[in-house]
Amino acid sequence: MSEEEYAGFWIRVGAAIIDGIILIIILTPIMYLFFGSTYYHGEIYYDEQLGFIQHTSSVNGFWDFFLNFAVPLLATVWFWKKFQATPGKMATKLRVVDAETGNTLSLGKCVGRYFAYFISFLPLGLGIFWIALDKRKQGWHDKLAGSVVIRSHKKEPVVFKDPTLP
Repeated sequence: MSEEEYAGFWIRVGAAIIDGIILIIILTPIMYLFFGSTYYHGEIYYDEQLGFIQHTSSVNGFWDFFLNFAVPLLATVWFWKKFQATPGKMATKLRVVDAETGNTLSLGKCVGRYFAYFISFLPLGLGIFWIALDKRKQGWHDKLAGSVVIRSHKKEPVVFKDPTLP
């Protein structure tokens, strides 16, 4: 029996939730330091003088862009290159690998996979739900980047300290 298998939809959803929680825990205090309690990400309102709904920019300057877009991109790509997994994937024993070789993804494939997520989410998340239908459990972002996510069932041995040793 193999110790690895293609990672399915629900375990990957769990890993993504863990990653999202970690990002919120890290970025929320930083956003508060930069923007205080008045931070908002775009506003929609009715302007009585102009008579139509208008919205402000959904990006509030360099630091907003950097913290909400650049940091997640850089962190995700770094984790994929260094550990083959984000913290959520590590916690669930998942790894992102090259679909052909099983090796670590190249930097280009990591960046391409990150941006391919946007394509997967566009048509009502169909590219993400595709994971549940595909025999190799690949979402559209995996197919576009040439990656697969695998799950390890390797058991970690339990080791206790010998009480007779100092």
